[in-house]
Amino acid sequence: MNEKRAKELAATAAKIRLAALEAVHTAASGHIGGSLSVSDILAVLYFEKMRIQPENPQDPERDRFVLSKGHCSPALYATLALRGYFPKEDLKLFRSIEGHMSGHAEMHHVKGVDMSTGSLGQGLSVAGGMALAGKIDQKSYRVYAVMGDGEIEEGQIWEAGMAAAKYKLDNLCGIIDVNGLQIDGATADVMPSEPLDKKWEAFGWNVIKVDGHDVAAIADALDAAEQCKGKPTMILAKTTKGKGVSYMENNAGWHGKAPNDEQYETGKAELEAILKGLEG
Repeated sequence: MNEKRAKELAATAAKIRLAALEAVHTAASGHIGGSLSVSDILAVLYFEKMRIQPENPQDPERDRFVLSKGHCSPALYATLALRGYFPKEDLKLFRSIEGHMSGHAEMHHVKGVDMSTGSLGQGLSVAGGMALAGKIDQKSYRVYAVMGDGEIEEGQIWEAGMAAAKYKLDNLCGIIDVNGLQIDGATADVMPSEPLDKKWEAFGWNVIKVDGHDVAAIADALDAAEQCKGKPTMILAKTTKGKGVSYMENNAGWHGKAPNDEQYETGKAELEAILKGLEG
């Protein structure tokens, strides 16, 4: 990936963060910390890698995406709006009774959402089912699933991991947003999960470790995952919770809290400065 394209994708990630922050502030509710940490990953998937058609969101040949950590819907909805699935103005009705975007990813009312999620631990199972269906139907689509590193404390994740390896689902790519924090604090304190690379390798997966805020590195990892045959791939993306907003970064208190007006303006200004720097 050339430098110009990398800057374009990083700028898109900044726009996703801005839109997510605005949605959560307007709703006075939502999960912003993990939405900010996953934005670069979503930018690369939706604007560089995935084969999708916003004008035809149910295209049977499309690549699929499952946000297993469904509470980070502000980032997903922002991504879909910027990609053209629905007007960006709709984000103002996030978590509003008058709108169609609930606090967790919603497939029945939001164009472009492939699976309703929010009950943590279930997304990889669904993604595995989609991938297995693709194998049986001899389809070429790929399936991507993003999980949180707190979420993988759920046992169902590991059951799904075993099944995916058993069925050699090389059309499945999992991505763990390894930001080190969950609602109750550091994952290392709540329920230590490292070494994640050795665990997923032991479960029969191809494992790639990457800087989750380096868009070029993320794209390379996704390309490598597609080239791997005979087993699914798990990308371990090291990220910063609250990325881009100084007072939110590495602060578990911003897992599921909305900023007040002053905090919003501060965060907005910081993200706009990042965007301005990227766009020259």
